[in-house]
Amino acid sequence: MPVVSMTVNGKAVSADVETRTLLVQYLRENLRLTGTHVGCDTSQCGCCVIHLDGKAVKSCTTLAVQAEGCNVLTIEGLAQPDGPLHPMQEAFRENHGLQCGFCTPGMVMAAVDMVNRKGNELDEQTIRQELDGNLCRCTGYHNIVKAIAAGAKAMKGTSPSA
Repeated sequence: MPVVSMTVNGKAVSADVETRTLLVQYLRENLRLTGTHVGCDTSQCGCCVIHLDGKAVKSCTTLAVQAEGCNVLTIEGLAQPDGPLHPMQEAFRENHGLQCGFCTPGMVMAAVDMVNRKGNELDEQTIRQELDGNLCRCTGYHNIVKAIAAGAKAMKGTSPSA
């Protein structure tokens, strides 16, 4: 089995993995970072979105060996431990952008990536279009869209992914 080394949430990690191990499996099973969810295994729901070298990717269709030498950011690493929530997380809380919470980590990670790529002034159409690969089975997306718009404004002046 190959050894895979990467940085996850600012910490260097290394492990022997089977070549067929998905990145989501590695994060959840090897590193016990269970905030990254598995909802479909077919790259359609977006519950498994993480940042790989600063870009949002679906970890259910990314092999762990593909992350060799990469910087991985999961929902657990978005805010500092024992610190305040990330502005996007806070916006989801304040705007009731979640119900059961299963899709929320992927939504938040996709939203942060959206702001990093599109800027802080996001209109409803852009947000809805950008969320095309993220499914929520509980809401009508209205509050999620509100939360992302608020989080984008709150992120103004912060560093990317921060």
